[in-house]
Amino acid sequence: MTKQSIGHEQSAKYQYFAALVVNIFLMCYGVTCGWASPSIILLMSDETPLPSGKITMDEASYVASLICIGGLIGNIVFGFITNKFGRKIPLLFLTLPAIISWTLIWFAQNVYYLYAARLLNGFFGGGIYTIVPLFLSEIAVDRVRGVLGSTLVLSGNIGILIAFTLGNYFDFTITPKFVIASAALCFVLLFSFPETPLFLMKQNKISEAEKSIRFYQNLKGDTDYEVLQTEMNKLRSSLEGNSPNKTTNNSLKCSDLMTGSGKKAMIIGIVLAALNQLCGCFAMLQYTANIFKEAGSNMSPNMSAIVVGVIQLLGSYVASALVDRAGRKFLFAVSTIGIACGSITLGVYMMLKTSGYDVESVNWIPIVSFSFVIFIASWAVLTLPFLVISEILPEKLKNFGTSFCMAILWSSSYAMIKYLPLLTDTFGFHGTLFIFSAVCLASAIFIIFYMPETKGKSYEEIMNLLQ
Repeated sequence: MTKQSIGHEQSAKYQYFAALVVNIFLMCYGVTCGWASPSIILLMSDETPLPSGKITMDEASYVASLICIGGLIGNIVFGFITNKFGRKIPLLFLTLPAIISWTLIWFAQNVYYLYAARLLNGFFGGGIYTIVPLFLSEIAVDRVRGVLGSTLVLSGNIGILIAFTLGNYFDFTITPKFVIASAALCFVLLFSFPETPLFLMKQNKISEAEKSIRFYQNLKGDTDYEVLQTEMNKLRSSLEGNSPNKTTNNSLKCSDLMTGSGKKAMIIGIVLAALNQLCGCFAMLQYTANIFKEAGSNMSPNMSAIVVGVIQLLGSYVASALVDRAGRKFLFAVSTIGIACGSITLGVYMMLKTSGYDVESVNWIPIVSFSFVIFIASWAVLTLPFLVISEILPEKLKNFGTSFCMAILWSSSYAMIKYLPLLTDTFGFHGTLFIFSAVCLASAIFIIFYMPETKGKSYEEIMNLLQ
């Protein structure tokens, strides 16, 4: 390793540490997402931990999907809160709904406890996915922005795997205890971090913004004064643009959404947010165990779910390793086309099985195909929308644009999770997979011909590409 690269690593070490801490929140939310797969089977069985008795399939669909309604509410609420109170204070506040929601699951007496818990789970997730991408993009220098941004879903996938494992091999109350302890740890560690430099500049807190830059970039004394001034100038440039009137330039107008870089950024953001859910991967993860049970896999449903969790984790690790090498656009193209191929393969298998053909000799196809879909989806479609959206939005649109795109994501997520059983009843599981494939192929064309590459580019360079 060269002296320059060592210097880069040293200057970014607090950015990595801050990312590690906020990603504990993402891990907690990953546990929330993965909890439904093993728990719904248990809650619908005679061994249910609820004193009121086992739940119905309709109740189970609400337990799985209410997280998305909570997420939509959390997204809207924290879209306003972050604009007023910054990134750090809202993140600290989010520990409260996290702890309350999992306490309700821990001591649940009937399904209504679970409904309330899942709404709060989603409220927590909506806040996390609104704030954390902004937080990381605002503390990260250009050379590590992609790596830090790609860790969001990597951490979430670690949480999903933890949920699959704890849900299958440990007592029902272990998962709530784990998440409550993790959220409390994150609160303690995050408390000492400063607010992001960009938000402090927006508040005209110049000296505090300088201190924040010094902290996150590990700048020492007068020797790094020139670096500090360069970073301060970048912040001023991103806030003021080419207009000498700062107040006028930062006032959001309808024209900002309908013309130039703002229009193109919003279109890309909306497509990526919708694709994240309409590819079908997240919805199917909520029913992983049931899907393998119906597909007739030769592995047990819960073991199949754990294998898929491991595959998803590996896929998101690949994304974090390649995002600043191969670039965002290439990974999205490979990811969308790969999901389509894997879904078509699984769809053909399910169509033959439904039609009465003997598929016993190839009953390994469901686990291989579905694992491939989740693996390749984790390269970009499930991992990078949050990063790209935070990168491409003009500064004036960041708070509104992020919240709007996340509202699209949460609305799509609720519809997919709630109505996936209805969709499969109407079109068959194979027909549903073919629909997901068509969505992915159309999105691949859009990405290849419309989305710019943002790898290693500064804010000004990205804005120029979007013109």
